[in-house]
Amino acid sequence: MADQLIRATAAEGGIRAVGVITTALTEEARQRHKLSYVATAALGRTMAAGLLFASSMKRPGSRVNIRVEGDGPLGGVTVDAGLDGTVRGYVTHPEVELLPTANGKLNVGGAVGHNGYVYVIRDVGFGYPYSSTVELVSGEIGDDLTHYLAVSEQTPSALMVGVFTDTQGVSAAGGLLIQIMPKAAQDEALVELLESRLGKLAGFTSLLQAGKTLPVIFDELLGDMGLVILPEVQMVRFHCGCSHERVLNALKLFGQAELQEMIQDDQGAEAACEFCSTVYHASEQELTDLLGELQKDTISG
Repeated sequence: MADQLIRATAAEGGIRAVGVITTALTEEARQRHKLSYVATAALGRTMAAGLLFASSMKRPGSRVNIRVEGDGPLGGVTVDAGLDGTVRGYVTHPEVELLPTANGKLNVGGAVGHNGYVYVIRDVGFGYPYSSTVELVSGEIGDDLTHYLAVSEQTPSALMVGVFTDTQGVSAAGGLLIQIMPKAAQDEALVELLESRLGKLAGFTSLLQAGKTLPVIFDELLGDMGLVILPEVQMVRFHCGCSHERVLNALKLFGQAELQEMIQDDQGAEAACEFCSTVYHASEQELTDLLGELQKDTISG
């Protein structure tokens, strides 16, 4: 099934549901960054969550940035996701691998660490971005971001994200976000029923591996609660807006002395984008042109 995001409501708008499949884009991230198994799971879960978070934004160009900083060997996990369905991200130490947990699961919590913070920045497309910070709960990503939603946005939420990867690569990845609006939260029986059903789910990727589509998953959870699946199916993808021109503009920030050193010692420069691992090369002539621009700015200033 193609990577996609679907939205739905239930309980006369009292329940909001969003599901996303991110298998292909997670595999692309794995290949781009040469991720280990546990790094693939950590980044894949966070990218799915980023897309789910961004799906509730209204203004075109809106984006969500999620950074998970724990005390584990993986270092930070950083993701940037947009309302337009694009997402990108990276981990600080993509080569880190840990033994599975006692139940045979990837030890994402151990790799991320159990102590640290989650930083979320919402850029709504105008004004100052909204930022919030919460402490890590487990390092498993899903628990931590569910905690963020409860503390920072004060919305009862259930977030389920997962990645299944083996020697062949990523075969299933995605997530599900269920949020209960204040109106539905007053119906205790409805809330208990929904919590019971969510509690029985073994995991999101197991549903995909069983051949269930997002509409089927929604129907099993919310079908008897007035489920309405919105008609738009949004395609999602890994995308980074870096470019050769942006790299050259960034190199200007090094200043005249360092640019001169690059020209004399290396006859050029090389830079890699953290988000997508694309490597850019700046020629000696391009650096000379940049140096000339800086010198002209200095004289005119």
